[in-house]
Amino acid sequence: RGCVRYQGGSQESSAQPGSSRHGQAQLRNVASSGAIKKHQKSLSAWFSHQPNEERQFGPSFSLDAVHVDPVIRESSLEEILKPSPDLTIQNQLQQPHRKVIGLHNLFDVDACGRPVKNVVLYGTVGTGKSTLIKKMVVDWCHGRLPRFELVIPFSCEDLSHSHAHVSLRRLITKKYQHLRDVVPVLEASNLRVLFILNGLERLNLDFRLAGTELCCDPNEPVPPSAIVVNLLRKYLLPEASIIVTTRPSAVRRIPGKYVGRYAEICGFSDTNLQKLYFQMRLSQPGCSGEQSQDRSSAEQENLVEMLSRNLERHNQITAACFLPSYCWLVCTTLHFLYFTRTVPPSQTLTGIYTSFLRLNFSGEVLDSTDPTHISMMKYVAKTVGKLAYEGVMSRKISFSEEDLRECFEVEMKTESELNLLEVFRSDVFRFFLSPCVQPGKEHTFVFTIPAMQEYLAALYVVLGEKKTLAQRVGKELSEVIGKVSEDVAVVVNIVSKVLPLRFLPVLFNLLKIFPRYFSRVSGKDKDAIAHTMAEELFKEEDYYNDDVLDQINSSILGVEGPMRHPDEAPDDEVFELFPIFMGGILSRRNRAILEQLGCSIKNLAAFEIAKAMKKTVIRKGRRGLPPSELMDYLFFLHEFQNERFTAEAVRSLRTVNLSSVKMTPLKCSVLASVMSTTCHEVEELNLTSCNLDSGSLRTLFPVLLRCKALHLQLNSLGSDACKEIRDLLLHDKCAVSSLRLANNPVGEQGARYLAEALAGNRSLTQLSLLHTALGDPGAEAIAQHLAQNQHLQELNLGYNSLTDTAALRVVEVAKRHETLDKVHLYFNDISEDGKRALDSLRMDRDGVRALVFLTAGTDVSDYWSHILSVVQRNLPFWDRERVRQHLALLLQDLESSRSQTPNPWRKAKFLRVESEVKKMLGKLQDGSL
Repeated sequence: RGCVRYQGGSQESSAQPGSSRHGQAQLRNVASSGAIKKHQKSLSAWFSHQPNEERQFGPSFSLDAVHVDPVIRESSLEEILKPSPDLTIQNQLQQPHRKVIGLHNLFDVDACGRPVKNVVLYGTVGTGKSTLIKKMVVDWCHGRLPRFELVIPFSCEDLSHSHAHVSLRRLITKKYQHLRDVVPVLEASNLRVLFILNGLERLNLDFRLAGTELCCDPNEPVPPSAIVVNLLRKYLLPEASIIVTTRPSAVRRIPGKYVGRYAEICGFSDTNLQKLYFQMRLSQPGCSGEQSQDRSSAEQENLVEMLSRNLERHNQITAACFLPSYCWLVCTTLHFLYFTRTVPPSQTLTGIYTSFLRLNFSGEVLDSTDPTHISMMKYVAKTVGKLAYEGVMSRKISFSEEDLRECFEVEMKTESELNLLEVFRSDVFRFFLSPCVQPGKEHTFVFTIPAMQEYLAALYVVLGEKKTLAQRVGKELSEVIGKVSEDVAVVVNIVSKVLPLRFLPVLFNLLKIFPRYFSRVSGKDKDAIAHTMAEELFKEEDYYNDDVLDQINSSILGVEGPMRHPDEAPDDEVFELFPIFMGGILSRRNRAILEQLGCSIKNLAAFEIAKAMKKTVIRKGRRGLPPSELMDYLFFLHEFQNERFTAEAVRSLRTVNLSSVKMTPLKCSVLASVMSTTCHEVEELNLTSCNLDSGSLRTLFPVLLRCKALHLQLNSLGSDACKEIRDLLLHDKCAVSSLRLANNPVGEQGARYLAEALAGNRSLTQLSLLHTALGDPGAEAIAQHLAQNQHLQELNLGYNSLTDTAALRVVEVAKRHETLDKVHLYFNDISEDGKRALDSLRMDRDGVRALVFLTAGTDVSDYWSHILSVVQRNLPFWDRERVRQHLALLLQDLESSRSQTPNPWRKAKFLRVESEVKKMLGKLQDGSL
């Protein structure tokens, strides 16, 4: 009977061959109509959309512009299931000789010439599976994947949340409405269709017939997991191609007979791919924000060059950048360090790391088959966080296998816990820990990025995972007694009505005491967290390290100079980011993101920790801190993002000394942002030798307005910066009374701007322009506007190549000035005649004193020690030969004046000063000064 039916069917089909072909062509025309074009446009818009974290890289940023395909190697089920080799850097660099395959070649015929319909693409967390799928979809939308006429992507996460029965037809049209006309003819039209199933580990699939029934009808409602199973079985739409992405632990959920090709994403195992990624990402137009195009391009090229050199050294960062996710983190951190210019900064470093974890984990559970459904990030915080914390406390960055066993396996009690550990080891372990590249430590592990150890340690502490055995047992006992007491309450109420047992309520109340007492004692944990934060933030042994932002910069770009000898003792490890991350994690925004990742920090807990911090952090912050440590403290306040707390902390900072801290645009933004929380006057702000420029002064303008004493020496501030200083001094709210600009290339034009400022300023009493290349024209500009000033008391024009004319012109104006009583003119090109004219000035008669030489007529000047101390302080930044010549002239003048005085007391004074000058000249010639 079956044979007859078959023959009949073939006769019918042969009787109308033209009609059948015409029908198929008509179906194909319907399917390839504008519906698919609309579908392509919709998919392109959706998959080209970038998360907020990507918008910082400039308006022209797009997936097409910066995507670099990771290495994909063909694999097999046997290779997946066999034990992995030792995880060393050599094994990562020397990949087994497996065939490298391109993304667009995944559906080529296999080695035996058989067509491939189902492809499993797997990789650990961070290798770029989702980004690769995004790129594949965008390529198809733009006509760069001609193998397929229709691509239908599905998120297995979405499918896992749907429990209602649904047909494949309804599932497609519900998500992609443009395909309403295509789906009914999907099977009959012979369209080359590709289904993309992203994140298969989110689904629990059962390929047994008893678990998932067969279904070949696209219109039959079944559970979403049954649709996936039957698509992979090729029982539903057998001609469709399917690509599945998953983590390694879930690969075996699909029986091998249903898979045509296994492919592993190996990330950027080639250093050239890493360099290409950084080149494309960091060279985006608009990446560097609002600054001149030439300057920004040069800075971007310099960053890429330094990063490439560090990668070529095969440092730890090379191992980290095997994972494309960490390449993203490196670029984002560099962008934060170099191109942040807004006040307040648009991001925090803690926010970058929290967002990085959200982009990679997005609230995923570690194992969807486990009944506890613990989130991956929560598991990491409990286990890897513990390892990180113990490393921070013992100042250790590399960990042996024994350390890992103690951390991960010490509490393994059940089969479920062991299964979770196995999933973690196969899917997540390499994301956080990688083999050490240091010779002799190949079989130890370090955190992939050093700062990640400090972040996870901070998360471990803030989540309250750091508990003693007594605290852990007490908490469990408290919960048990609390639950039991609720049941006992019902029984006691019933029994007490029947029997007059008055002692039962008393017993019940005693039972309830323990949970209350324990909750009161556990509140002390918040004090302990605040105490840990304060102790780590103000560790005296870390006082004279670089500030944390410079440390991060060095860890990414490396340190220029000769490499350390292998036998040389390493420096002590520092973990100054640890307390800063603790504060950053407590900010509202980061707590909200961590809540999505399954790591909940309650508002009450954050409030209690902040309250406890006021007793510890603010009190310790009032002590005088070295400049780099003070910068760390300001950065901590920025990361904490608590305006009320920051205002209270900043109010106690009357003196801010950041001398020799390299004030990058980011640090200037942090300083301006933190100081803006209050309006109090700052007694002194010391920004000596801080690499400031006009942009820095513009950023710090609101802070500078409130400073009484402002030190800006040694900053290469030219005329553009002087224009900003002019605007500062002419502001009606300017409080600056002392301004030091020594050793800056102010020049003639800068002097003109400052002269304009002097004419209209009402607060300045001291101005130092020592060694600022003014020359006679600059001094003349100062002299012209000096008469309009009514408040200046001291003016330093030393070491500016002034001649007699300019020096005497300044002094003549100063004599008529109401308040100016001291003018410094030493180390200028003043002749003997000029010296005599200046020596004749008398304070009581002329109202001004000129400090030119170490002598005053036939006596030693009262300011000789001041002049010599100025020379000694500035000698590293001055021309030594010229200083030597000036000191020789001073010595000659001293000897001449000594010979002219008959007073033995004065002669003794001259001899003393001469000995100091000779000593300085001797040291100068020996090079010891």
